[in-house]
Amino acid sequence: MRYQISGRQIEIGEALQTHVKAELGETVEKYALRPTDALVIFSRDAHELVCEATIHLSTGLTAQARGQATEVYAAFESCREKLDKQLRRYKRRLRDHHRDRVTPVEFDGGSSYILASKEEYGDAEPESLQPMIIAEMETKVPTVSVGEAVMQLELAEQRMLVFRNSKHGGVNVVYRRDDGNIGWIDPRHTK
Repeated sequence: MRYQISGRQIEIGEALQTHVKAELGETVEKYALRPTDALVIFSRDAHELVCEATIHLSTGLTAQARGQATEVYAAFESCREKLDKQLRRYKRRLRDHHRDRVTPVEFDGGSSYILASKEEYGDAEPESLQPMIIAEMETKVPTVSVGEAVMQLELAEQRMLVFRNSKHGGVNVVYRRDDGNIGWIDPRHTK
């Protein structure tokens, strides 16, 4: 597994990097998953330290967690415990997902844009109805089943996931509703 361990405006020592590699490796190995890489970022939020970890699995799924504490090792342990809980909760589903899939998850490229908010314009009316693009990025759109998309949404703790439905190839969206349920948008089924 490839590790990328870094700090935002804080120094990360060799001892912490070794600790992170050993503990994350042990956590992932416990569930017999095949991770491809892990990204761990430490940062400061007021008086607390924050650890954000993302683990990419060979099945194409991603697990993410975030931990906070006043000490850097405690922040990492909090984050690792959350990852452990996610992976334990989805262990059976992750294995079943991998067993049914004969090829790795395919990703299509796409463009992602960040549009200016109302605050950017101030009280003035915009000159046109076209939104002002302030950033453009590349994004990956996975080709997965609806069940896999919901699992990815929950694993990554995201609010929404755009994916290509593996059954019919159309673009679909799953999202977390305010009432806690999961919504699914499939434009193909409109009349």
